[in-house]
Amino acid sequence: MRFVLVLLALAAHPAAAAPEAGVPPLMHAVEQALAEGPANTRYGLFVATLEGDPILAIAPDQRFIPASNTKMFTTATAYADLPALDHAAKGTGVRLDQGDVILYGRGDARLSSAEGCATDCLQTLADAVAARTRHVRNVVGDDSWFPDERWGPGMSWNNIQSRYGTGISALTLDDNEMTAVVAPGANGVSPKVAASAYYAIDNRIRTIPGKGEAIVADRAPGSRLIRLTGTIGTDAPPATLHFSIDDPAHYAAWRLRDLLRARGVTVKGDVTARHRPLAPADDPTTRKGAPAAQPPAPDMLAELPALPLADDMRIINKQSQNLHADLMLRRLSHAGGSGSIADGQATLRRLMTQAGLVEGSYSFADGSGMSSYNRITPRAAVTLLTWIARQPWGTAWRETLPIAGQDGTLRGRFKGTALEGRLFAKTGSLNAARALSGYLVAKSGRTLVFSALANDMPDGTDARASAAVDRALVAIAEAL
Repeated sequence: MRFVLVLLALAAHPAAAAPEAGVPPLMHAVEQALAEGPANTRYGLFVATLEGDPILAIAPDQRFIPASNTKMFTTATAYADLPALDHAAKGTGVRLDQGDVILYGRGDARLSSAEGCATDCLQTLADAVAARTRHVRNVVGDDSWFPDERWGPGMSWNNIQSRYGTGISALTLDDNEMTAVVAPGANGVSPKVAASAYYAIDNRIRTIPGKGEAIVADRAPGSRLIRLTGTIGTDAPPATLHFSIDDPAHYAAWRLRDLLRARGVTVKGDVTARHRPLAPADDPTTRKGAPAAQPPAPDMLAELPALPLADDMRIINKQSQNLHADLMLRRLSHAGGSGSIADGQATLRRLMTQAGLVEGSYSFADGSGMSSYNRITPRAAVTLLTWIARQPWGTAWRETLPIAGQDGTLRGRFKGTALEGRLFAKTGSLNAARALSGYLVAKSGRTLVFSALANDMPDGTDARASAAVDRALVAIAEAL
């Protein structure tokens, strides 16, 4: 027997001792689960059948910060036109121009310079240059395939220095991040730091007795100086730190220079970057904020093949990879526009209209969910998910989602519950925001669509909010 439950607002800690008169058992179980979460948390929950019939709703039309649930909207828009996007995709290329080596990025998210790289390797392009010449002047990283918009509006400044907020560029290498390994020394001695020379390291870490590690890394936006403070225990394992790259085109060119030198190529000049700016706001020939015109693509000395975008969609959703998601948004715009955030958003909005989402039930400033400006309603997420399930590519898209208790960002959740291996959903995590939306298989064997959003929890209680939502979803699965 199917029933419909609608509750427009949920108190921070609803009475959970016994059901109130008229409250169905399932709603009471959900209230109990959410009551165990942090006080004053704002919850939104919407559950429906695959046909879109509502089953349970809590604040379904309130707007919430979705965090990485944003990636569902980005990847669904890409999947809807995947053949055209794959056809338009181009790999990274390199050419020689009057003695300069120009490295051209064209939106490839997976270019690598790692040791042992086997696919999509910067080393392949370095080999091509070394086979042609033994002397070059400057090494230039060119990311003008997309305009120079390295962060979406609403990116928190403190996230810019982390691997989660690295710069977005058409020329991307090694996920636009670098690492440092901190190995403890003797008690009272500064630990050793092994890192790339791209950043200068100011090491102020102290080694102390024990196994603990409390290292703090600070880097101002635009700076190439990292200050390390804090402590590491004498018996602690080496700590690996991750740092973002603010100018990925410059970093890729810098790395290519090193690879050329390792191949015996003399580099006489500098490492530089070339970007495509947005047009001036007062330029009468363009719309306000539109990117400047892209120059024609030159012939390449060598170029790497574009990798299938469906594989990258799996990385985006399973691993919640922010950089790749923001690059995918720019790919959406480049297929019929400028490669800008605004044109990517226009493409996304057209698909949301096609999927039946109500205007105002969503708004996005980026493609990854790192922006604090993003908003969705639980109903909007469920509407999109039910529409996806009806598409010929819907099953393939669903397979990009993490599986509860098995892989991706859900590997450690729902273990030993009725939903282990039976929930397929996109996670989301940002300051005071947690999200989980996707599909679950109930005890009856019926597949349901859901979106569970939590916002405004006190500092340090985000994990408790996620646990409360997980218990609520398990209660729903066991009851239905």
